Amino acid sequence: MTQQDTPARPARRGKLRRVLPLLITVWLVLEIWLLVQVGSWLGGLTVVLLLLAGALIGGSLIKRAGAKALSAAIDQSRDPKSQQPQTGTSLTVLAGLLLIVPGFLSDVLALTLLFPPTRALWRAAGRRFADKALRSTSAVGTDPLADAMRLQEQLRIHRPDGKVIQGEVVEPGAGPGGPQGPDTTYRPPLAG
Repeated sequence: MTQQDTPARPARRGKLRRVLPLLITVWLVLEIWLLVQVGSWLGGLTVVLLLLAGALIGGSLIKRAGAKALSAAIDQSRDPKSQQPQTGTSLTVLAGLLLIVPGFLSDVLALTLLFPPTRALWRAAGRRFADKALRSTSAVGTDPLADAMRLQEQLRIHRPDGKVIQGEVVEPGAGPGGPQGPDTTYRPPLAG
């Protein structure tokens, strides 16, 4: 049996990808159980009103965060050389989405994203997670999160003056002479 005859083994899934379906299932069961418990204690109508209030508050949070991000983008477009402001809208949008999702556990999690002390903890944890994903040594295409973080970092690294350098890709061996060695001819430095 040759190497070509053996079937390729699928890439191993990461630890999070194996555990995530179980975590989501446990979360949903806890949400439903808590809704039933609170409903039996406060009454069904009160629970429905609380869920509607959470959805309305979550929608207004997302709307406010979007307006703040748009205002920051407009300011950035007027003065591109200024530092990009820290708007903090991503955690606010996430909190709004969690408030819209029916359930009380998601509402408690959303509140931790809104209060400054716990918000700072979430932000620090997110930065550590992003740094770990960015420094991942996994091959390209095996870890989607690491790929996304690498792409974001590549997009962030650009010329500050916005200049585009024109060029042409020449593949070795594509010319009439066949494969060639490295190009060692002298070229003067590019002038600004």
